[in-house]
Amino acid sequence: MSGREATFDTVLVANRGEIALRVVRTCREMGIRSVVAYSTADRESAAVRAADEAVHIGPGPAKQSYLYPPALIEAALRTGAQAVHPGYGFLSEDPDFAEICARNGLVFIGPRPEVMARLGDKSLARRLMTDAGLPVLPGTLEPVGSASEILAAGHRVGFPVIIKAAAGGGGRGMSVVRRAEDLLPAFRATRAAARSVFGDDRVYLERFLERARHVEIQVLADGHGNVVHLGERDCSVQRRHQKLVEESPAPGLPRRIADAFAEAAVRGARAVGFTGAGTFEFLVAGEETAFIEVNSRIQVEHPVTEAVTGIDLVREQIRVAAGLPLSVTQDDVRPRGVAVECRVNAEDPARDYAPCPGELTEFVPPGGPGVRVDTHAYPGWRISPYYDSLLAKVIVWAPDRDQALDRMDRALAEFRIAGRGVRTTVPRLREVLADPVFRAAEHSTSLLDEMAAAPGVRLAG
Repeated sequence: MSGREATFDTVLVANRGEIALRVVRTCREMGIRSVVAYSTADRESAAVRAADEAVHIGPGPAKQSYLYPPALIEAALRTGAQAVHPGYGFLSEDPDFAEICARNGLVFIGPRPEVMARLGDKSLARRLMTDAGLPVLPGTLEPVGSASEILAAGHRVGFPVIIKAAAGGGGRGMSVVRRAEDLLPAFRATRAAARSVFGDDRVYLERFLERARHVEIQVLADGHGNVVHLGERDCSVQRRHQKLVEESPAPGLPRRIADAFAEAAVRGARAVGFTGAGTFEFLVAGEETAFIEVNSRIQVEHPVTEAVTGIDLVREQIRVAAGLPLSVTQDDVRPRGVAVECRVNAEDPARDYAPCPGELTEFVPPGGPGVRVDTHAYPGWRISPYYDSLLAKVIVWAPDRDQALDRMDRALAEFRIAGRGVRTTVPRLREVLADPVFRAAEHSTSLLDEMAAAPGVRLAG
């Protein structure tokens, strides 16, 4: 095949939804045959239709399909795949799965298992990054195992504090504690939740930053010693610690702080021997800044970085996994304009963002200049109760932030989504775009709570 890079002949996509379709598309452009693993609930998915081959791996519940390594490995071996792309979520940051892949002669498209294991332990990652010179919030550098330890740590650090699951992720396994008398109940509840969700009840404590901005740095690294950063994203608009709106660059963030975060991320990636696509996450409140964690995978919000840099992050992941060097140097990375991403979830904001499964009777994504929509949905698609409620990501690009936000509002207004019982986050997203605090880039991770509490404000459901 003329011009084809020496990567893989066939890649198994061990995921579903829009990210599975996203990976299939890049594989197609790279001349790689794609195989999508699907559950019974996803038999009619867009990714299944788009892939060169699809393999049924089990019933709807994720533990019996997308979280079941034997079925995924069998699918890869049976279809002649040389590599496995895990997408995000599910097994994407599971070092055991990466090791199983290696034992079966399959390349896991991501960091080495030992690196993932070290960064996946949030408490250990915090200590590693401290050693690498990154700023961290006051707190514990080791998991806290007893009531006396958590009480001592809380009083030493000062309130408010946040208790986090060492194995946590996806906005789960965290408790904010504002008063000393609430610390022990929160400690016990967080450990119980961590044990239930992650199978690991270790927790740690750090000071909680009020009205902080959530800023993250996208990095790429290869096995030849090359590490580059692709600028920053602001992901401060969140509900229950889960992101709704992301943008790049971070508006209103002093350039010196953004540059310091980027330099720290590259230093941290080098310190642990990171390879592939990853993200270093930070908090900033005034002049106070702190590293919080590393995500060792492609992220939901990666398209905003792609929009401002023109770099296909999935392609770079695949190239690096095949042993090739990065296709770009730091000097090649020249972000331009502003990109914004809004997550359209099948949720009811009026019922605390409760999921809204059901069949879509209408689904017409927006278009026009500067608009990209990553989605797996279509009319007739049944939103499953088994999985995440993400329906689509709307990404816009424009020369400046005001134009980007106006373009996003226009795109969301065009979006037509209907189905019995199906509600979406579109009305809430448009309220955020119109909010004067958000428009002025003076918002924080508390934005949605503050909007709900504002006198006379009635948020759309």
